[in-house]
Amino acid sequence: MTSVRSVDRLSAAEAADVLALATAAEAADGVYPLSEDVVLRVRGGGSPAAHTHLLSFAGDRLAGYAFLERDGSGELVVHPDQRRRGHGTALLAAAGAGPLRFWAHGDEAGARAFAEKNGFERVRVLWQMRRSLTEPLPDIPLPAGVTVRAFRPGADEQAWLGVNSRAFAHHPEQGRWTLDDLQLREAEPWFDPAGFLLAVDVQDTVLGFHWTKVHPAAGADPAIGEIYVLGVDPAGHRRGLGAALSVAGLRHLADQGLTVANLYVDESNSAAVALYRRLGFAVYKTDINYLRP
Repeated sequence: MTSVRSVDRLSAAEAADVLALATAAEAADGVYPLSEDVVLRVRGGGSPAAHTHLLSFAGDRLAGYAFLERDGSGELVVHPDQRRRGHGTALLAAAGAGPLRFWAHGDEAGARAFAEKNGFERVRVLWQMRRSLTEPLPDIPLPAGVTVRAFRPGADEQAWLGVNSRAFAHHPEQGRWTLDDLQLREAEPWFDPAGFLLAVDVQDTVLGFHWTKVHPAAGADPAIGEIYVLGVDPAGHRRGLGAALSVAGLRHLADQGLTVANLYVDESNSAAVALYRRLGFAVYKTDINYLRP
């Protein structure tokens, strides 16, 4: 029998069960079903007033999980052994009758069929792009009067949040980051301020940034360096700064001995896609955002 429970914050045991379910889904599908932000919330980060966790059970066993923001956006995953038994439908019903927007990581046939069956339409495509770091990088100098330095925890947060919000004013996720979102990541084991590059002018005003992240090797997969977030303040834009920052961050990753770099970019962001293609990136994986009006 399927039952669904809604909670604002998961217990430690519930969080462990959700992450174990996600790992089982990754083993079956070849792609991890939860985003970094959702994993942070599963672990207890952020304000519980901003989101809901939905848990679907087969008896006393966790069979499905959905994360739901107050604006109706979220993610949903069902254990591979419990699919086609009504858990996904039950989670959607528990999410409510209003508009819903869910990410599907990997452009999988099963997710497409489930989305179509439940009245969702494909509205957004997010590409993961990759390139080798063993291939030469182009020489792209910084604009005159601009230098690059490392982020200073405890000093640069507000300046960075201001540039980030302006650079991503129209981005549905990145543009709404708060100090809490930033500090959650500063507390993560992977955070390294040396790889969080800020472009500044002679007054030390932040003009742009390239925040890199290193994913450790896992199994047969090598460690990967990521262009985690790259942005330029439109109020103080310097021609060529985005490209120069891209290369500066990639050189930082290559200098650490990494051989592969990745990034995430919206398919519709033609300017960013063109830049990354010029830098040698190619599409590696696709995530899909589905909307139920």
